[in-house]
Amino acid sequence: MNSFTKRGRQCFAALLAAGLLWAFPSLAQGAEPGVSAECAVLISGETGTVLYEKNAYERHAMASTTKIMTALLALEESARAGDPVVDITEEMVAVEGSSMGLQAGNRLRLSELTAGMMLASGNDAANACALFLSGSQEGFGALMNERAVEIGMKDTHFVTPSGLDDEAHFSTAYDMALLTKTALENQDFEDIVKCFTRQVEFLDPAGTVSYTNHNKLLQLYEGCIGVKTGFTKKAGRCLVSAARREGATLIAVTLNAPDDWDDHTALLDYGFSMMQSVAFDGAQVTAQVPLAGGSLDSVQVQGAAGEIRSLPAVDAERIERRVLLPKFLYAPVRAGDKVGQVQYFVGGKEIYSLPVVAAESVPAAEKKEPGFWQRLFHWEWA
Repeated sequence: MNSFTKRGRQCFAALLAAGLLWAFPSLAQGAEPGVSAECAVLISGETGTVLYEKNAYERHAMASTTKIMTALLALEESARAGDPVVDITEEMVAVEGSSMGLQAGNRLRLSELTAGMMLASGNDAANACALFLSGSQEGFGALMNERAVEIGMKDTHFVTPSGLDDEAHFSTAYDMALLTKTALENQDFEDIVKCFTRQVEFLDPAGTVSYTNHNKLLQLYEGCIGVKTGFTKKAGRCLVSAARREGATLIAVTLNAPDDWDDHTALLDYGFSMMQSVAFDGAQVTAQVPLAGGSLDSVQVQGAAGEIRSLPAVDAERIERRVLLPKFLYAPVRAGDKVGQVQYFVGGKEIYSLPVVAAESVPAAEKKEPGFWQRLFHWEWA
């Protein structure tokens, strides 16, 4: 066992030394943009690194961008509960502002309700989600604030599910970017917010209704994948957007921005000008892992081929690699079996990983038939 442990450590070190990661020169970085927004931030969707900020940590009303949190909670519950049916009540639709046209007596699944809320910016849908999930706006506000703490939103307090003005309802551009980063990790959320138009299915009355997204960037900006518009007199024009190119995701937030479409175009262009291509390639990562009970004493393992991804240049310069390998393996081992992992981190956050697999098959050692004296010894003591 000691020899296995020692060789396992050697194997781990060899794999660390053999791993390769190539960084290619980035394009010329654009000039830092000037924006009309009172508060703004641009972050990497992979690492969370702040690439631009203007009053990003100041508290401000955020209008209907609030619905990002409402949608996240609704979709998480939908996944847990098997996408339950929501029966729309009079209380749910008794709310002012923008609407997806719900009426008491309508029935639709929670995921469909969420889609209508995000595309039409329906306050009625947000209210319906809140009452369905927790029974009251106050209870749902508590759920929102609990989730905000989990995400790391330190300067945020939610009161309403729709974003209607309230003195105690506020966030920051930075916190809203963190929320959006988390929300985009939910594939159901991304699938909704990247749609410019979508059919929402109603169960009662049976049929579909088409909704159009208020986010014009979905048609105006290459690679845009959402996310949410907002406006109230107190908050002004608010916008959260995200765009993805060559595997790199950027998230921009502006609060009280008279020229928000131009602001976001400038912010996203600036962010993509800061990108650097990084090749995550484990194909040349090889090592020998000690093998117990095999026809050979060890088995060759190899990292899987990766891909080229784009990262902010500042992040590409501080990538750390960690390799996870067992101290030994048990036979039999088949070629292609996953035996470990190569992980890549920026600032302690995992941004990419590759499996390490067996490069060959090694069967278990054949059992030898006992000789005469072994059989005799066994018989005498049986």
